[in-house]
Amino acid sequence: MAVAEARTPRRRHGSMALADLLLREASAERADAAGGERPGVAAGQAARARKGEDYALLKQGCERHPGASFSAFAMFDGHNGAAAAVYAKERLLANVLGCVPAHLTRDEWLAALPRALVAGFVKTDKDFQTRAHSSGTTVTLVIIDGSVVTAASVGDSRCVLEAEGSIYYLSADHRFDASGEEVGRVTECGGEVGRLNIVGGAEIGPLRCWPGGLCLSRSIGDQDVGEFIIPVPFVKQIKLSSAGGRLIISSDGVWDALTAEMAFSCARGLPPEAAADQIVKEAVDAKGLRDDTTCIVIDIIPPEKPKSTIHSRKKARNGFSLLKNIFIRKRTSDTLSRADTERTSEPDLVEEVFEDGCPSLLRWLDSEYPVRNMFKLFVCAICQVELESGQGISIHEGLSKPGKVCPWDGPFLCHSCQEKKEAMEGKRPSRVGQASSDQGQESS
Repeated sequence: MAVAEARTPRRRHGSMALADLLLREASAERADAAGGERPGVAAGQAARARKGEDYALLKQGCERHPGASFSAFAMFDGHNGAAAAVYAKERLLANVLGCVPAHLTRDEWLAALPRALVAGFVKTDKDFQTRAHSSGTTVTLVIIDGSVVTAASVGDSRCVLEAEGSIYYLSADHRFDASGEEVGRVTECGGEVGRLNIVGGAEIGPLRCWPGGLCLSRSIGDQDVGEFIIPVPFVKQIKLSSAGGRLIISSDGVWDALTAEMAFSCARGLPPEAAADQIVKEAVDAKGLRDDTTCIVIDIIPPEKPKSTIHSRKKARNGFSLLKNIFIRKRTSDTLSRADTERTSEPDLVEEVFEDGCPSLLRWLDSEYPVRNMFKLFVCAICQVELESGQGISIHEGLSKPGKVCPWDGPFLCHSCQEKKEAMEGKRPSRVGQASSDQGQESS
């Protein structure tokens, strides 16, 4: 797991007053915007409901502190009721921001964001499960700060980007059918994964986790399935070129009917809201309204382009410096002109700053994590409660890493978050397993 060095500067603890530090940071970010370095953001959404369990979040002009703004967009596709989706929409973003140390510089904030996203997702899941609801939800949350896009996802609500004629996938599908690794993780933690058996022993449908029959390995909620259905998200952070791009975030009602290429193609040239409406219409026309079908379209607009329409192919820019991490995706499937064909040998430049889908909280919270020094030591790394002396449990408790870490090294968890971590790892009975055991004892 690596973060580009430019994203992890160490803070120097000098004598500068906090007010002066904030003023300097705000002035710098306003200067960036005035200098044409921060693109604009335009967004729209559309939906067709069947069960009423899809929820969308569109928030522009959010502020970390005065002068430091960002935008946030999210898709919540609920199942077994809407309670988890509603709760996550109301609480998730605040929980994520609560896990980011205050008054970071912009580079520090962007470097700290992946770990804060993981902690915020886990806290939201843990808090929701105390409400004794059995519903669950997928989540795809996208935070846009200038040209940097950070996406975190559990479940199968995808986020895709089109930039300079190429398509990039910023989320991961957590369906059992899509990942043998996730099947192995859940079975090792005590879950049972298989298809639905019908009369005669035939198996039908997608792979599901039993009890409960959920076809997702990661989500928020789903207390009735087991703690091995985890809320730890796949996180990806990229930096766009000055050409901008278009994002589509949709529930599976869209992606079960359309490929990413089809979605971008059918809405090309339309402003965000009309584009979202067209994508939903195409999906419903293709498969019928079998599920809630919701779409968010976001255009990240270069400052010199006043319109909110992002076209799929841009003129190659001379002298654009090569970035540290460049990744290439296949071009869209529409017919290329001769000029476009001549350019296909040139790489599309989108900087991949960070990517990790590891399910282990230990890995995310480990003191070896590159931005470890940005986080407070004597607070719970998940729920952010302050820990008195002797209250916290090191994430290294019970591990043997001679010469590397000790049980008294942080980060620390409170007792309830430590129990949550152990249940997710299959080290203690989940609520479902404990309930089944209790029922068995009562019946005997």
